[in-house]
Amino acid sequence: MCIDYSRRGFLKGSGVAMMGLPWLASPAFAKKKFKTKHVVMVAFAGGVRSRETIEKPANIPNLMRIAEQGVICPKIDVMNNGHFGATMSIFTGKREFRGIRENERGENPTVFEYVRKGAQLPADMVWLSTSGGAQQRNLVYSGHEDFGEKYGANLIDADGVFNTEFRKVIDSFGRPSVPTDKEIEVVGKLRDAMQPPPAMASGVKNDAKTIDRLQRYILQEIAGKTARITGPGSSDARAIQVAVSVLRIFKPTMLGVVLQNADIAHGSFNAYENVIKRADEQLGVLWDSVQADPSLRDSTTIMVLPEFGRDRNLNQRNGLDHGDNTPQLRQVAMVGAGPDFKQGRVISSAMKSIDVCPTACELLGVKSDHVDGKIMRSILS
Repeated sequence: MCIDYSRRGFLKGSGVAMMGLPWLASPAFAKKKFKTKHVVMVAFAGGVRSRETIEKPANIPNLMRIAEQGVICPKIDVMNNGHFGATMSIFTGKREFRGIRENERGENPTVFEYVRKGAQLPADMVWLSTSGGAQQRNLVYSGHEDFGEKYGANLIDADGVFNTEFRKVIDSFGRPSVPTDKEIEVVGKLRDAMQPPPAMASGVKNDAKTIDRLQRYILQEIAGKTARITGPGSSDARAIQVAVSVLRIFKPTMLGVVLQNADIAHGSFNAYENVIKRADEQLGVLWDSVQADPSLRDSTTIMVLPEFGRDRNLNQRNGLDHGDNTPQLRQVAMVGAGPDFKQGRVISSAMKSIDVCPTACELLGVKSDHVDGKIMRSILS
């Protein structure tokens, strides 16, 4: 099947990236100074097929808009080793084998640790925004003896923090009354939803000024529009909105975003497509906020990819599972753009999801010594 990846055919006639060209391995290229100062890595997790994304551009007009300024990589190989393990693989650059309900930190350093340690960054320069779930909290740092918590990322669980329940509690603070037991319980959950709590961090330490900014930021977001995001795909939408705010306020060097609502596909194909469309809307907002900020516009790279795809055929519930080992499951598409990427290109060379971590590290000038993935040189200009 011949696929037009663009609404306007902007990629027609684009050349296929060639592997093994001598200049890719040349010392001059290896020493190139990149323009990227900020990296945003989005794990479009939950299992998302290319059939509903790049092969159906009407579902993802904003990702296609980003691709016009960068690349589409339609042949990213993945392993269906569970949502948790496959997502972790994106951030560690290693093949991670994790059980479906496993909730343990990995032993391999994450991109957040590589960047913080390699660039000697404070905690407020490295962030992860998630759409909820205890497993996702394990992505901020590993159990590796040379890295670990002291090099971890600030984490905000958008589903646990920015919801209407918390907003009601914040609203009640304006009244001169003793908080109820329920309100105290909710505030306790608020503290737990951030890892580590800024005022009590044992390893991911923030200075007093940053703690104050974090606290003000949380209150503003809960009282504002983020808490009003509801409906299908709302957890993912909140996670992306949090990322937009973090970029605006902190201008972090490294920002990760983990989505998950697409897993609704098991029970409903239509709901799955709606989640993709809603996430695309929010990713467009994120991209536009970067382009509107002079301090980010020409120095920010974004990479968006699923952790794996889904089965080729619908199940008995008119949904999509992920276990048939077909190419629709084992191969996904990445969209990326940034000051060091080629523009308006389909890069058809085979790559892997574990290549994203070392590529991000390369762009930011830090080493990633423990990865199995390789730098995605074919996408770089």
